[in-house]
Formats: sequence, structure tokens, C-alpha cells
Amino acid sequence: MKPSALLRVAAVAAPVVAGALFLGAPAQPQAAMTAQSSADTVLPGYWEYTTSAVGVRDTETKCVRPSEINRFFGGLSTRRWRCTYPVRQVGNGSARFEGTCTDHKNRRVNVRLNGTYQQESFTFRGGAQLARGTPYLPASITARRISAQCPANAEYF
Repeated sequence: MKPSALLRVAAVAAPVVAGALFLGAPAQPQAAMTAQSSADTVLPGYWEYTTSAVGVRDTETKCVRPSEINRFFGGLSTRRWRCTYPVRQVGNGSARFEGTCTDHKNRRVNVRLNGTYQQESFTFRGGAQLARGTPYLPASITARRISAQCPANAEYF
């Protein structure tokens, strides 16, 4: 693929890739969740998160219920991407994910993420490989809990 064509593909795919990085990880099994101390997970409430890839940034806010916190922290689900992370290490304030995301047209993206988390924030950096043999494009996710209570007009997770 020509460098200019790769750049165009990267520019168009950047928001999708960034969203897939954060929004695609599957939820952690409930048994594993209950085995963790409450200090080792993020808290429910009103959250703001920003994805960034290839200079494209997107920020959203969502209200996360206690019953949804495991799915939220483990990775949001999207209508566009279904992701699996065979490598998933979470604990003691650090997390690492490696896997693949597939869209409805069977396009596949390899994904790597790692970073740190606290009860009210997390930051993951990594990348996505759009095609085999191409370099991983840098991407990041930052999230912070705005408040314990959600505003009346909040969009729920």
C-alpha cells in the first residue's frame, strides 16, 4: 500500500480505531469481579472519557450504574466493533490488554493497550494495527469520574 493511501486510511479509521480500543474489551466475569477488592475497581457515577488517535480526539460523558461498572471498566461494547482480549491483566492499579476487534464487515484490527487506573480515573495508551505487517497507530484513552451522582439528563451506559 502506498504511504499516501495508508495515511488516508489511517485518517478515516482513526476515530473508529480509538473507539475500538476503548469500547471493545469484553466485560470481566462476575466471579472475578467479586474476588477483587473495591479499591481495585473503578467506581460507578458520571464519567467523562476521551479517545485520541492520529490527532483525532473525541470526548463523551456517560452515567455508569453499579451493575455496569465491570463492563464499563473492562471496556465498553459498541455496535460497530466486537473485540476479544485473550491477554487481559488487570490488578494493583495496572492493566494490559491485547486482542483483536472485528466489525460487521469482518474487518479485523489488532489492538494493544496498557496503562494505570484508580477508582476515579484511568489512562490507557496503545495502538491498533489496521493491516497485517503495518505499524501500530498510536492511540490513547483517558477517563475521569466527574461525580458520584449523574445529572437528570445524563446518557446512561
